[in-house]
Amino acid sequence: MTIRTILFGTGIVIVSFVGALLLMNVLWPAAPTQTALPQAPAVAAVPPLQPLTGTSTVLAPVAIAMSAIGAALEAKAPKNLAGKAKNPVSQLLSNTTLNITMTRGPLTVSGQSNTLVITTPLSGTLEALGTIGAGANALGGAIGSILGNINSGIGQQVQNLAGKAFDQKAQIQGNATATARPTISSNWRLTPNLSAQANIVDVALPIAGIKLSVANEVKPFVDSAVSQQTGALEARLSNDPFIENAARKEWTQLCRSIPLGAAAQGMPNLWLEIQPTNAIAAQPQIEANAVTLLVGVQAQTRIVPNQTTPNCPFPQQLNIVPQANDGTLSIAVPIDIPFTEVNKLLEAQIAGKTYPEDGSGEFATTIKQATVTPSGDRLLISLLVNVKKRGLFSFGANATVYVWGQPVLDQQNQILRLTNVTLDVQSTGLLGAAAKAATPLLQKALADKAVIDLKPFAGDAEKRIATAVSGLTAQGGGVTANVAINDLRLTGIAYDAKALRIIANADGTVNVAVSSLTMQ
Repeated sequence: MTIRTILFGTGIVIVSFVGALLLMNVLWPAAPTQTALPQAPAVAAVPPLQPLTGTSTVLAPVAIAMSAIGAALEAKAPKNLAGKAKNPVSQLLSNTTLNITMTRGPLTVSGQSNTLVITTPLSGTLEALGTIGAGANALGGAIGSILGNINSGIGQQVQNLAGKAFDQKAQIQGNATATARPTISSNWRLTPNLSAQANIVDVALPIAGIKLSVANEVKPFVDSAVSQQTGALEARLSNDPFIENAARKEWTQLCRSIPLGAAAQGMPNLWLEIQPTNAIAAQPQIEANAVTLLVGVQAQTRIVPNQTTPNCPFPQQLNIVPQANDGTLSIAVPIDIPFTEVNKLLEAQIAGKTYPEDGSGEFATTIKQATVTPSGDRLLISLLVNVKKRGLFSFGANATVYVWGQPVLDQQNQILRLTNVTLDVQSTGLLGAAAKAATPLLQKALADKAVIDLKPFAGDAEKRIATAVSGLTAQGGGVTANVAINDLRLTGIAYDAKALRIIANADGTVNVAVSSLTMQ
């Protein structure tokens, strides 16, 4: 092959290549490169987010089993009574002492008509020690009215007993009943409102073969002893700060930050900060098998990226609210997400997508990258896209497209949408037929597809909050608690130049059962 042949062939190739370039330039004029794009549109200032916390409320019915109340009282209530009764017939029984010893049986605790009723059987002994007085000679006739039905020789019989010593015993049977209608005051004190009485079966005391009825003398003693004990218990409970002390301990446990972990790989660890502010209680509700106390707390809650040490002064007053049958849990928290993470969420939704998705149309637009920048009441989304004409001789052009949109939270679908989507065509740098064709197509696609799906984040937050709240509930020692987060909904949004804030509300139920009590 000669040099002339080689040069001739090379010239043909060059001419063909230049011709092809000219043809493609006619079919699709070249777009400028990305470096030639106009400057990005100016963004409006966004005021910084102000500190915001949600108000959360927990109302927990605490059902204390009657068996637990009975066992606690059984361990503390005295089992024996001892004392002296009044001499029923001092003229007949001079220098006589009536000693009483009594023992109570097991306590039975029940609820009746919103009243706590405590009953116990009583049994014991009455011992009479003394001497029959000389007045027996003069009381022969009168003694009949005291002793009841005796024979006609009673006067002589009584005269014969004068001066004789005796030591006689009689059995005592009866029962004692106490009632309580406890109330809680705003000063954290419990007033039991106790009352008690005793019933004594007739007591017959034999003196030298004569049975003397002394039930009326025994009953005042028993009533007095029971009254003294219930009065002492009333005073003790009314002044005992045991409810306040227990609340202070739990208050300290509540006032803290609880680790939630990271919402996703590469994201920072989060903390649930709980700052209790108000304590809540309802008056005790007494039923057949349990006494139910509604107790609760209101707190300021938020999710923060670092562990904090909140300041939570203990409230001096307890807020008394109406009784409720069901326990409720409502936790409201603002969650701040840096826009660097928002970019990741948005890119996961639209990056790599080509529109139209069905492959129709003269041009194809592929989104390669997305960045979100806040601007006033709108968001500016910068999209790196590739637009190319379909066909055999198709070449793509890269450009940055600027999209404006107003963010709106779709509560039903738990997604963040952009509304009023517009493209800043002047700053796209897309020229010619490609720009004109791609702009309305991309605008519609972004209006439909430029959403941030927050459901995975909400589901993860729900699990983490449920774990955190369950960890707050002390269990064991006769106390069991049921805590469940039934739903977590995202209810609002806000943002500044650095972060997107989502307001979340978690709702659930809580119930506490007490099967064993330790009396303080």
